[in-house]
Amino acid sequence: MRELLRHRDFRLLMIGQTLSMFGDTAMLLTLGMWAKDLSGSNAVAGSVFVALGLPTLLAPLGGLIIDRFRRRHVMIVVDLVTAVALLGLLFVHDRGDLWIIYAVAAVYGASLVTFQSARSALLHTMLPERALGQANGSLSTVRESLRLIGPAAGAGLYAWLGGHSTAVLDAATFVISAIALLAMRVPEAKPRPTPGEPFTAQISSGLTHIRSTPILRAAAICVVTAMLALGLAESVFFAVVDQGLHKPVTFLGILQSAMGVGAITGGVLITMLIRRTGEQRPVAVALGLVAVGSALSMVPNAWVVALAQVSIGAGLPITVVCITTLLQRHTPAAIQGRVFTTFETLIGLPQVASIAAGAALVGFVDFHILLGVMTAGLGLAALYALVRLREPAAPSELGDLPVLDDERPAGFHVLEQPAVVANQK
Repeated sequence: MRELLRHRDFRLLMIGQTLSMFGDTAMLLTLGMWAKDLSGSNAVAGSVFVALGLPTLLAPLGGLIIDRFRRRHVMIVVDLVTAVALLGLLFVHDRGDLWIIYAVAAVYGASLVTFQSARSALLHTMLPERALGQANGSLSTVRESLRLIGPAAGAGLYAWLGGHSTAVLDAATFVISAIALLAMRVPEAKPRPTPGEPFTAQISSGLTHIRSTPILRAAAICVVTAMLALGLAESVFFAVVDQGLHKPVTFLGILQSAMGVGAITGGVLITMLIRRTGEQRPVAVALGLVAVGSALSMVPNAWVVALAQVSIGAGLPITVVCITTLLQRHTPAAIQGRVFTTFETLIGLPQVASIAAGAALVGFVDFHILLGVMTAGLGLAALYALVRLREPAAPSELGDLPVLDDERPAGFHVLEQPAVVANQK
């Protein structure tokens, strides 16, 4: 981490992202709580996350934009548009304004997909390949560490001053992130579209690459299976808090903080694990931890459910960092935006369907049954990862990273790198 922070552009990215991710952790939970308070319905609260996930259906279009413009410029525009959209929440006052919450959630979802995909592609340009796992792990650790304070701060601010104040706070963090990006000096080659390439081929190139690369295809199947199960959690945990623990909705903020404790541990561990084992093997263990946490959430005890959140929190960042690093290392730079957004769509479709199913079922199906379905699906995903993601990846050899220069070697243009061989392991 210290070596990475000596890199000026990564340092600026980390500063902006730390503040922006704090706003995210505070705001995303607030949207659900706000909808619950306005409607009195767990189903309505859960459906906000459906709106949050719907933009993944159009994510490949965002990927094409990422690959047609400099990634840093795309990130700046996304930050500023999201800040303006969040200020629309200032017009929410009663149940009749729920549509504004849904609209902002949809814009927020599009922002997350586009920004994170562009950021991953920018990291590939900005850093040597050996540093990618550590950079992904560092960003994940910071994000998940913020779960210790972000959700609780968001819930507290919402309970004290209401959703309007939380929205203004989050909008300000996006503006600061944009300013940090403007100050960066990372050299990016101007993207050069392939002359005469049909639009359909441009859009589908991400899917084509994932399908033709065995390790990415296996990773996609694994994550899709996990998302089919995990999407239920967005609505189920409202019921766990309400019906299982008999706590107010703001108790979700405490559970999110417990998840942050696990996430810090997972984020710290994953950097060491990738260095020693590569990014493939930890996925099965990580998904197993999430499955165990899902099972423990059935116990009607606040301490046990908090422990379950620690287990889930430890597993999720490990999975995300490993899959992100796999995508970066096995994808040509020129199509990274489309590959990342296509992957988001592949996992977003089942996730949105699962979130919608959870929102529809939580009102009349015992939440213990839904948690049982989650546990079974996550266990299946962990088993698949154990069987199919066993091919050892080359360790990243991050042991003693040299100081990273602010400039890439002379003449280096990541968009001119040769494509990764389709069946590379």
